[in-house]
Amino acid sequence: MKSQDIVILLKLVSLEDQIRQGCLDEPVSSDPFALRSLEGALGISKSEISASLRRSIAAKLAIKSNDRPKVNRRNLTEFLQHGLKYVFPAKPGAPQRGVATGFAAPMLEGQLVSSGADIYVWPHAEGSQRGSSITPLFKSVPEAALKDERLYELLALVDAIRLGNQREANLAQDRFEERMARA
Repeated sequence: MKSQDIVILLKLVSLEDQIRQGCLDEPVSSDPFALRSLEGALGISKSEISASLRRSIAAKLAIKSNDRPKVNRRNLTEFLQHGLKYVFPAKPGAPQRGVATGFAAPMLEGQLVSSGADIYVWPHAEGSQRGSSITPLFKSVPEAALKDERLYELLALVDAIRLGNQREANLAQDRFEERMARA
């Protein structure tokens, strides 16, 4: 597994949810699951996306369904809850300007009150927040998150799981499970 595999799987979850809810922003003529569409949305090359999907299918985090990958949400949730912070740990770095992540992300802000806790950001030139920098799972994450609010929320929760102490990680895991269960 590579860290971008998680980003790609979360993008697929976001697309599946948007299609189910009928609020997909993609033009009707294009297939949002096509490698070219994913490349444009995530800033990851088509060959890397293809290799990532093969790894995810081999790891049983996705299955092939109707010639396109479908995320095995239960297995992905289990992996994120129990293995992510060990496989892809996050270490806060120097303060920088960037895109808020973890519980500082706009859709999660105020859900956890921690005394004196810094906010975390993915370094990004156009970011509006300043906080301790966190290396994202993949270098294009800030751009991709700004294009897709659902993906942003999932990635922020994943960072909260990677970063948080037990209480914060448990709350993030609960929120992540809710997002994965709802359509």
